[in-house]
Amino acid sequence: MPAASAGAGRGSGRAGKGSGRAGQGSDRAGKGSDLAAQIGLVARGDAAAFDAVFEQIGPSVFGVVKRVIRDPAQSEEVTQEVLLEVWRNAAKFDAGRGSATAWVMTLAHRRAVDRVRSVQKEYERERRLAAADIPYDEVTEAVESSLERERVRRCLNSLTEVQRESVTLAYYRGYTYGQVASLLGVPTGTVKTRMRDALIRLRDCLGVAE
Repeated sequence: MPAASAGAGRGSGRAGKGSGRAGQGSDRAGKGSDLAAQIGLVARGDAAAFDAVFEQIGPSVFGVVKRVIRDPAQSEEVTQEVLLEVWRNAAKFDAGRGSATAWVMTLAHRRAVDRVRSVQKEYERERRLAAADIPYDEVTEAVESSLERERVRRCLNSLTEVQRESVTLAYYRGYTYGQVASLLGVPTGTVKTRMRDALIRLRDCLGVAE
């Protein structure tokens, strides 16, 4: 009987561990569902929901991008592009085709790969320019790409100093709102307000449709 009781105890322990794993899986699923719900609200123009999306997924986006690009400065730029793309195209997310996290990470990986290819193409164009004339369409592509980057820089410069500081720490450095608030010595609510106002100004400057 003692042996049987001990075996039952071990079985209960294993069941308990299994339940713990199931609970962790449930937590992850819950977070994924919450992200999908928040993206749905973002699609309706809810800036507060975008705050929640950023808090949950922003640092992971930066991590994915940096693994592809390597260069920290370019990774910061692409991270912002990805999050702006989530804001612009949230309505395109289809929960029936995959999780919200997978959708955002796919955007991040695609943007990162595009940036690497763009840098490679630019290098190749410059190398060819030294040896021969470049076709008109390639010149046009290079000019348009340069103008787009300049437009983004101009829009960032249109922000107030405190907004730009918050955006830099949050989007570029991958800090959460709470961490940004701690670094700047201001309440988290203040950081969220700055970020929301900055996001609206960037959207207007870039000509993003409501």
